[in-house]
Amino acid sequence: MDEPETHNPTDAQRLDPRDLLAALSRGYFPMAEDAGALEVGWYRPDPRAVMPLDEGEFRVRRSLAKFIRRGALEVRFDVDFAAVMDACAAPRVACPGSTQETGTWINATIRDAYAQLADHGLGHSVEVFADGRRVGGLYGVALGGAFLAESMFSHRPYASQVCLVALVKRLRARGFSLMDVQFVNPHLEQFGVEAISAEAYESRLWRALGQGPCW
Repeated sequence: MDEPETHNPTDAQRLDPRDLLAALSRGYFPMAEDAGALEVGWYRPDPRAVMPLDEGEFRVRRSLAKFIRRGALEVRFDVDFAAVMDACAAPRVACPGSTQETGTWINATIRDAYAQLADHGLGHSVEVFADGRRVGGLYGVALGGAFLAESMFSHRPYASQVCLVALVKRLRARGFSLMDVQFVNPHLEQFGVEAISAEAYESRLWRALGQGPCW
């Protein structure tokens, strides 16, 4: 995969939500070097990863489907967007059995800008609970018929996967035509994630933005 295209960093003290929306609408998204970084870079991957929304193309493994049917986790939407972002930004163990933690690309500037989008009804979260405790979640931005997924976290096996399946079900039911997941990774490959050119992505994004609010 090609390296992301990085553009001029912004001042870390402020990222205007209007500028963020304008960038997202053109296919760019912000990332910081780490949680304490004083700058935010803009990225536009080529190829771009999108999640299929058609029932025949979005794949759910048999074991995951069986787990979902058991109902061990409760799915809720838009309960606490800020809490989901904080969990996504928290350091994580690099791999099973390791004590080494990985960093995050979500700094305070990014968190504040996306939180403002949530306050205006554009940022959304999917959250799963077990015994009343949040154990997994993901967040993103809904623009017209496009959902731009940003990050997810999991504190229990299957938790983030349950979020993803619930999100796709909702997007499909409400007529969304695009789900952006930015980069291909092994976690997403199991669901049938597709890598398309940046040009193809921009074309699909433009059409989705013209659909009007779907969330």
